[in-house]
Amino acid sequence: MKFRTRAIHLGFDPDPQTGAVVPPIHLATTFAQPAAGEWREFDYSRSGNPTRKAFENAIAALESGVGGLAFASGMAAIHCVTQLLQAGDHIVTGQDIYGGTFRLFHKIINRAGISVTMVPTNDLDAVEKAFQPNTRLLWLESPGNPLLTITDIVACAEIAHRHGVLVGVDSTFATPALTRPLELGADIVMHSATKYLGGHSDVLGGVLVVRDPELYQRLYFIQNATGAVMGPWESYLCHRGLRTLELRIREQCRSAMAIAQFLAGHPAVRRVYYPGLPDHPGHEIAARQMSGYFGAMVSFEVHGDIGTARKVVNSTRLFHLAVSLGAVESLIEQPALMSHASYDPEARRAHGISDTLIRLSIGLEDPEDLIADLQQALAQVA
Repeated sequence: MKFRTRAIHLGFDPDPQTGAVVPPIHLATTFAQPAAGEWREFDYSRSGNPTRKAFENAIAALESGVGGLAFASGMAAIHCVTQLLQAGDHIVTGQDIYGGTFRLFHKIINRAGISVTMVPTNDLDAVEKAFQPNTRLLWLESPGNPLLTITDIVACAEIAHRHGVLVGVDSTFATPALTRPLELGADIVMHSATKYLGGHSDVLGGVLVVRDPELYQRLYFIQNATGAVMGPWESYLCHRGLRTLELRIREQCRSAMAIAQFLAGHPAVRRVYYPGLPDHPGHEIAARQMSGYFGAMVSFEVHGDIGTARKVVNSTRLFHLAVSLGAVESLIEQPALMSHASYDPEARRAHGISDTLIRLSIGLEDPEDLIADLQQALAQVA
């Protein structure tokens, strides 16, 4: 069956007891057992919950994985992956990554003696040269956040596996409707389920999917031991979100393309970052890696200074000024002051995150209305 059909039906069989076409939400924290020392599938909700399991199974199937693990947030999911490593290990990651990931890598796990090297992962020579004898993880984002850098996952996975290194991909921007990294050679795929999977700015969560059963068991052990699991209500909302994911993301992608083209021709805009534009350096890779769509995130730089960009983001009426992304409503933010403020200023400049950069998350409003909103906001500084 096609992706959309599977997303609608996975885990949504009619309830055998009542015939309900929507499964019940299991709120129980503990489960009665048949006898001491005899265990059913579920015993305590930190270790497993029927509602969470239904979502985990559905996302694993959509990502072509052997198992999924749902967490309280996307950062909890990434943190779980880093706990596969030990003191003295090394991570190679991209320069265009989420600010929370940068903070985790450089200000939390470094305390455990894990080192990190950031390279432009769209440069395969730079990726290969960054590997060290103690490298244990290659962590990728494609499209990157906030510059929408496109990374060739197939090529990077081949390099990493040649060195005996695990490959994890934050595929939040792409979603499984557009890119399935496990099918491209990655070992782990991560989503901030808060974004497109939930899709309505009303649920916090993260998920990992893996393609190797042994790796799944290692990650499950860490998840169960550390306890940052997704609750049943959040699991239900994320599972429900999968049912409309493809329809939402494709419509958002179409609007994003129209908005990127509008911005590319505006005199107040210095540069547009959108992989759907033919002059984007990753356009050809994105075209084959993202199922012919290019995502619903658009970033751009305005002429002027940090105050100019601040005036633009403060002037929109339909775009809400807020961090996060991937929901039905459109959002606008200034990475240097918001989503990537955890970077030191020198690090932001070194990795191309300028003070005049603006990031858009395109929702499901009519694209003509969104363009008109940007037009009036840009008119404040043109």
